[in-house]
Formats: sequence, C-alpha cells, structure tokens
Amino acid sequence: MSAKMIDGAASAKRLRAQVAAKVAALPPAARSPGLAVVLVGDDPASHVYVRSKGVATRKAGMISIERRLPADVSQAELIALVEALNADPAVDGILVQMPLPPHISPLTVIMAIDPSKDVDGLHPVNMGLLAMGERGLVACTPRGCMILIRETLESLSGLNAVVIGRSNLVGKPMGQLLLAANCTVTMAHSRTRDLAALCRSADILVAAVGVKEMVRADFIKPGAVVIDVGINRVSQPDGASRLVGDVAFEEVAEIAGAITPVPGGVGPMTIACLLDNTLAAYQQRMGIS
Repeated sequence: MSAKMIDGAASAKRLRAQVAAKVAALPPAARSPGLAVVLVGDDPASHVYVRSKGVATRKAGMISIERRLPADVSQAELIALVEALNADPAVDGILVQMPLPPHISPLTVIMAIDPSKDVDGLHPVNMGLLAMGERGLVACTPRGCMILIRETLESLSGLNAVVIGRSNLVGKPMGQLLLAANCTVTMAHSRTRDLAALCRSADILVAAVGVKEMVRADFIKPGAVVIDVGINRVSQPDGASRLVGDVAFEEVAEIAGAITPVPGGVGPMTIACLLDNTLAAYQQRMGIS
C-alpha cells in the first residue's frame, strides 16, 4: 500500500475533544447544550446509531434527549413531537433518525424541524444557505469529509473534484462544499458516461453511492485523495459479515495518494460533526460567538 491512510477516528477524537472543551468552558450558570434524537420503529442499525449518538453527546457534556416511537406511529403524531421539540428551550438540536417507515414522508418531517435546530443540515433552508455560500448548519457526513480533505491537502484551490452520488444527504452538499473551497467540481451518478475516465481526472474523488467496491484501480488518478463514504455489509463464508466501502480499498490504495478506510474513515466524523453542529446551534441561540 502506497497511499497515506486518512485516520477518521483520530480526527473525530480531536473534534469531539474540542467540542467537550468548549462545553466545559461555558459559564457555571449556563445550561448545557441539548440534542434530541427521535427514533421511529425497531430498525436494529438505527438503534445502534442512536445509542452511539447518545453516548457521544453525554461524553461531550451535553444533554442527550431520546424519543422513541413505534413503527406504526402516524405522521401527524411524529410532526407533533417535532413541533414540541422545536418549542422546547432546552433543545438546541433535533435529529430524526432515518430511515422512517414507508407511510411517513421524510421530507415532510425534515421540513417540520426548526432550521436553527436542524443539526442534520437537511432542511431546505440550510441546504439553500449552503448553495448560496452563506452560513448555516451543514449535513454532518459531507462536513466530516471536508474536514478530512482539508487535513490531508494544503490547498484545495483549483483542484478537480469528482463526487460519485447525488443524494441530498451526502452527494449534493459535498459538491457545494468543494465548490466553496474553489475546487472545480463534477457530479457523477448512475447515468454518467464512462465513469472511470471521468474519475481519473479527479485530484479529489468522493464515493457515496452505496455499491460495494464499485470504484476500482482504473478509476484513480495517481496521487489522488480518495474519500470513501460507502458502508456495505458483506457476508463471509463462515456466516459472519464485514464492512466494506464503495472503493476497492486494497487495489486503490496502491495508486491513490491518500485514502479513507472502511470502517474507521468517514464514519466516526459524522457523529463528531453532529456534536459540533449542536454546539454551533446552541451558541447561535444563546448569542455566544
């Protein structure tokens, strides 16, 4: 392997420590920032994520508020809970864990969240502010990717960046962040012609498509920075499973200049950025610069 390993776990640890230090430095009389996470249904992976977020929130000195609803809860009941959290002065950030049951519209729920408490950065107001280059809450995963990229490269100005994937959760905000950093950005997707050739033009390649090991060695420009957002579970002959990304790590690492592993790359940054977004939302609401 010739590529530098981008250690997302170490970067996330540093960011969490920074957040915890800022929370600890708040005046003794000040209330702690509060993050409310809403979980609907019994999806096992969602339960794990919510539990991890709660642990990280409390370790940072913040208040963790969890609201669990049954899978058959009505959309109106879920919206009513979100509106109650919007009105709660102890809540600075609201995250509704995805995916939601099929009878509930994710967009309707996201739009019900107060944009100033939308620590997932998915409300149209925050997405619009990002597109306009204005200050707002930015989606956690692409924000974490951007931190890793900036820690890896001295300057991004003028570099070619290719983002594979156009989701609202990762692809679109990732493209906007790279554009704001003065990269020349190309958005690629399932209909892109000759994807491998396009990717070979990238100084920065971000893979966020959810297809295991789709990005192969012939996609990579020598020395490129490769950010793998994918998390795919692959069954093993012994019945166990392992996690792999959207990038064929072993072969790509022989060509890239730097690469994120899966696990241990982008994943840890998502929760760290969630905590940082919650602190930022708290500071804005409290008038703290």
